[in-house]
Amino acid sequence: MADYPSSGSRTGVRVVVAGDRGTGKSSLIATLAYDSFPEAVPSVLPPIRLPVDLYADRVPLTLIDTSSSLENQGSRNEELKLADAVVLTYACDEPMTLDRVSTYWLQELRKLEVKAPVIVVGCKLDLRDENEQVSLEHLMSRVMQQFREIETCIECSAATLIQVPEVFYFAQKAVLYPTSPLYDPDKQELKERCKRALRRIFNHCDRDMDGSLSDAELNEFQVKCFNAPLQHSEIVDVKRSEMNFLQLPSKRAPDQSVELTSEAVKFLIGIFRLFDTDKDRALQPAELDELFFTAPESPWSEVPYKDASETMVMGNISLNGFLSQWALMTLLDPLRSLAYLTYIGYSGDSAAAVRCTRKRSIDRKKQKTERNVFQCFVFGPKNAGKSALLDSLLKRPFSNNYKPTTMERFAVNVVEIGGTRKTLILREIPEDTVKKFVHNNDSLASCDVAIFVFDSSDELSWKRSRELIGEVARRGEVAGYGFPCLLLAAKDDLTPNPNVLQDSVKVTQELGIESPLRISMKSGNSETVYSSIISAAEHPHLGIPETEIGRKQKQYHQFMHHSLLFFSVGAAVAVVGLAAFHTYAARRNSSG
Repeated sequence: MADYPSSGSRTGVRVVVAGDRGTGKSSLIATLAYDSFPEAVPSVLPPIRLPVDLYADRVPLTLIDTSSSLENQGSRNEELKLADAVVLTYACDEPMTLDRVSTYWLQELRKLEVKAPVIVVGCKLDLRDENEQVSLEHLMSRVMQQFREIETCIECSAATLIQVPEVFYFAQKAVLYPTSPLYDPDKQELKERCKRALRRIFNHCDRDMDGSLSDAELNEFQVKCFNAPLQHSEIVDVKRSEMNFLQLPSKRAPDQSVELTSEAVKFLIGIFRLFDTDKDRALQPAELDELFFTAPESPWSEVPYKDASETMVMGNISLNGFLSQWALMTLLDPLRSLAYLTYIGYSGDSAAAVRCTRKRSIDRKKQKTERNVFQCFVFGPKNAGKSALLDSLLKRPFSNNYKPTTMERFAVNVVEIGGTRKTLILREIPEDTVKKFVHNNDSLASCDVAIFVFDSSDELSWKRSRELIGEVARRGEVAGYGFPCLLLAAKDDLTPNPNVLQDSVKVTQELGIESPLRISMKSGNSETVYSSIISAAEHPHLGIPETEIGRKQKQYHQFMHHSLLFFSVGAAVAVVGLAAFHTYAARRNSSG
């Protein structure tokens, strides 16, 4: 680290402010210099040297204003080449100026080979429409990935004195304490020397040498470094921030998912047994709270995890339910799952705890899958029996009290089939949200099996379910995500409607999928339905519906393929015939 200048060796920091005309460059500088918003400022301010005691590092800061006009481009470029840090401004009330930051200004800095760190600053925050909800992270994340020289982004208002000092504080810090010795932006990881330094610090603070920092050890580190203790809420925030540094598998396609590895499952089984103090093969709520005592909070106290797994008497959770909850959290939020594994004591490499599954499109081509966790979407009209299907998976008794589902709900459990154990996740999609849900093409990418439930005694219920399967199947075809579909003729304990049964069989034949499975949650004859769902998921190339539109598209592509093949063969024949003619003509001429 000694190769880089420290704050003690710096005699000053030169910050050059650039940006489009009217974005607030001069007002920003003047407001900081005079500690008030000026009524009028010249188009370009002269260099301003700030008081040495303005910031704690006591390193003089010189601010250089620049003109955005073409006639002053030469002098501006010279100033930028001499900059220790560059502040690029845009106006919060003019989105076009933000676009110009990446399409013009950052490109110019690269042409000039400016190596200084860049602070992107949104000025005139007070003029942005209050009804416009804007996330700076959302606006700048793509730009920051493209231009690694951007150190940070901030928005401010000179008129209301909001975050003006912070702008130049960040610019000064970027120069005095550069991240380049610590972090490799291309690999997006800490450099090796930095890692070794952090390991030494950690080992020094880990007094009991248990491989983790307790609250007391973390607080001791804080006092030693900053001469101030941490509040309890601050310790919780520090623990939460660990989630930002966990490594996930490389970028995933929409039809890939994340599962726990056997190593992580083995660790979780050991943790379960360790905290099962009464050895009743279940964790009581108090034992589960003790298990997550080292985490910021229990991860399963709210939806979608709350009530998503099988529980026993008094709310106790079995090993199957425990592992099922982890499988669900890993599928929905793998980063959170990794964080909580770390909280409860997992000390292995995060890359060894989870694995990214193969694309579902490849599974279909290979006609098999290596997944251990299957996510199945449950569609159907109101009061068709969707919730009863989920409750039955969780071994809950049937209830006659109907309560419509208004938001997505999950149920997860382990299912044994053919001597193997698979984790089945049922995701109930309320009828009123289906259109919005499938409108996003990628929403269907994570589906292993689509299940359509209808009341076999109700003709209107079947009619709506038939519309849903057509809509979902068409969206899947358009998005390029094929998945097996199953129809469940529910409430078989009631008198089935013969028209419904006859038409449902006809529709499945037209779509090329299995006939509807007749089930009754009330009668308890649903044991085989979950093994049927797992079997469909394990054979991803079968049971994919083909709509009339999809059939016509397939025929068109086949026609085009054959036409192209015919053209290719015809062209080859023509070339061979032409070559034979030239050979014949050459021989004839030579014999003559």
